[in-house]
Amino acid sequence: MKNGQPSRTALAAAAHRAAHQVLEASPIFFDPLAVPILGDAAATFGHDADKRPSRRAMRSFIAARSRFAEDALGDAYARGSRQLVILGAGLDTFAYRNPHAELRVFEVDHPATQAWKRRRLAEAGIGVPVSLTFAPMDFQRDTLAEKLAIAGLDPGRPAFFSWLGVVPYLTEEAALATLAAIGARAPGTQVVFDYADPPSTLPEPSRQAHMLRAARVAELGEPWLCYFERDSLRARLAELGFSELQDLGPREIARRYFPKRAHADIPERGGHIVLAGIGAR
Repeated sequence: MKNGQPSRTALAAAAHRAAHQVLEASPIFFDPLAVPILGDAAATFGHDADKRPSRRAMRSFIAARSRFAEDALGDAYARGSRQLVILGAGLDTFAYRNPHAELRVFEVDHPATQAWKRRRLAEAGIGVPVSLTFAPMDFQRDTLAEKLAIAGLDPGRPAFFSWLGVVPYLTEEAALATLAAIGARAPGTQVVFDYADPPSTLPEPSRQAHMLRAARVAELGEPWLCYFERDSLRARLAELGFSELQDLGPREIARRYFPKRAHADIPERGGHIVLAGIGAR
């Protein structure tokens, strides 16, 4: 991170969300603010580049994780959850198109990215709703519980945590510390996050494609540091207080969101989307 500048990977993720709605014949995720919030940066991540097959897989995964998170949030809201925490919010626009009248939203992110985002919101004419609270945080140094307490999150009520596109960039220690902080909250709390299988477990050519992407983000100064095995992660989540778990791997994601695509060549390993919840203690 450079002071006063946004995360390059946050920009790329926002561009993929925008491109998904332009390039896909049947988009699964809709965000009318994705292009406006990018502004001039949209040209940097032009749609022509995103037509390459190697980009389609990443674009589809990012769209699927956003769709999954917002669907799960809707279910949580229907059950009475009224607090949403977006960890590593980047250029996420949910707070500015929030359809849930009583939902309070907390955006947690690195101060540099958050400051840049607030300038982009102003330049794009996107208003900041009264239901939104910004909470600047460095995930590698700050304590989540402390930052949320300062922001005003009610610890006695369940909250929904959306944590997309962040875990791979943290150390395993930092990722598990954040999950532990979430696991210590009120029953009914849930978190959606994504992770990747270790590169050594990927089949070819998936492994080579992964290593090329990893090299690109490392050159941007935001290397991938953290990977998990599904079974070991499930055990760790149980230790941290999570009793409800859904873990969608590449094939489950494809079957749920892209049923018309050919699935024969989709690898069993790759990117995962997880929903974990805290039951009654």
